[in-house]
Amino acid sequence: MSAPASSPAVVVDAEPLPRQEEVLTGEALAFVAELHRRFTPRRDELLERRTRRRDAIARSASLDFLPETAAIRADDTWRVAPCPEALQDRRVEITGPTDRKMTINALNSGARIWLADFEDALSPTWENVVLGQLNLIDAYTRRIDFTDTASGKSYALRPDAELATVVMRPRGWHLDERHLEVDGEKVPGALVDFGLYFFHNARRLLDMGKGPYFYLPKLESHLEARLWNDVFVHAQDALGVPQGSVRATVLIETITAAYEMEEILYELREHASGLNAGRWDYLFSIVKNFRDCGSSFVLPDRNSVTMTAPFMRAYTELLVRTCHKRGAHAIGGMAAFIPSRRDEEVNKVALEKVRADKDREAGDGFDGSWVAHPDLVPLCEASFSAVLGDRPHQKDRLREEVDVRAADLLAVDSLEARPTFAGLVNAVQVGMRYIEAWLRGLGAVAIFNLMEDAATAEISRSQIWQWINAGVEFENGEKATPELVRRVAAEELENLRAELGEEAFAAGRWQEAHDLLLKVALDEQYEEFLTLPAYRSLRD
Repeated sequence: MSAPASSPAVVVDAEPLPRQEEVLTGEALAFVAELHRRFTPRRDELLERRTRRRDAIARSASLDFLPETAAIRADDTWRVAPCPEALQDRRVEITGPTDRKMTINALNSGARIWLADFEDALSPTWENVVLGQLNLIDAYTRRIDFTDTASGKSYALRPDAELATVVMRPRGWHLDERHLEVDGEKVPGALVDFGLYFFHNARRLLDMGKGPYFYLPKLESHLEARLWNDVFVHAQDALGVPQGSVRATVLIETITAAYEMEEILYELREHASGLNAGRWDYLFSIVKNFRDCGSSFVLPDRNSVTMTAPFMRAYTELLVRTCHKRGAHAIGGMAAFIPSRRDEEVNKVALEKVRADKDREAGDGFDGSWVAHPDLVPLCEASFSAVLGDRPHQKDRLREEVDVRAADLLAVDSLEARPTFAGLVNAVQVGMRYIEAWLRGLGAVAIFNLMEDAATAEISRSQIWQWINAGVEFENGEKATPELVRRVAAEELENLRAELGEEAFAAGRWQEAHDLLLKVALDEQYEEFLTLPAYRSLRD
């Protein structure tokens, strides 16, 4: 492959990794460097725009559909590009990080799509970032296998026709990669992940009858989608890949993006594949943006905010309506429950909840949905097949009866549930346990029979912050205060010490996780993303 003739990105402050030279080639690093020089200045401007918009939300406590893009929404003639064959049927998608075992298991899972995750389900150690890329290269060239040293069990790929199609998710725009510099500047993690993957695999995937497909996380506006579209256009030209080879599915997981769904599809229309409803990050975004806008925006315990809540129904129904109006796939949210092979009752409850969730999504018009565990693939497949039959999707179901107003997306006060003391304890427990695992390099973590990722920790710490600043009083008469949170966190730390034993506790990073959770939950100055300070503590 040819690449721009410019000085390459420079790897800094990183120990050599096995076979890294297969990923970090001179041409690949030059390609990443060119992406950085062309697009990082615009990325920086858009991050500043996020701050200004958040300030405006704090003043107005409201959001609305954009008047300046009304013509795009009113124009019924435009559609996204036709869907490639490999993405026509997306009724079951499995998500997970790109470690070697997960790569094999996800591809073999029976799901139609694997979201190969370099974002919320991956702790971005340099080893995870580079070897994750290597694992995908090895998978496409069928050079991948894995043997579990503990059990002795071996893993290998099934025949190509039985493997899931990969849709890769790079990091969000906000997080830089500290190990890669161009002209003395850190390169955005999004451009590192996208650039390395596209450089090594775009042509290979096209030769396989598929293509370079992406999930785009944490977009907050159509202007950020426009930036991604320009990245795609440049990348295809630079490597001689036909224009329109890229397909992108955008996660509508911020409240601001929910008001710009059509505009996001419009900006990406030559490369767009669909939109996805990302539940936990969406709730995190509501709390983050409206955290100081009064009691009407205070969310109850995260597990009591179901997808049947009126404002969540408005969000998902608008997403299906928007996608099908424009010829795009609508993909449902995560089933995070983990089947238990040891506890039959836990397993029964988990499967019932997942089945109800997937039946609802299929009935609402979604074309597919996410699961976090291979054992849930058949269940999700059954829910969607009951509605789809032999059809690959239901984009012909236009949902023209859906009429969502701006205020409907913000009707948080329509919920009857209120924050509870048990919800506070759970937020501390889950937040601390997830952060500790993340600091050890694990991004997808099983906690209390749920598969959790970074969005979990974000909603947990954000709710603690919001409840304190809103002066929430719990049903037991205790008030949400920094002192109460510190007490609950100290008790959880001691409970973990007793549960794990002194040796295992000391081998973990529990005190650091405790301290970081309290910092991002209690500091007067709200931290935009937990992963920013956490990344500074991540050891490679």
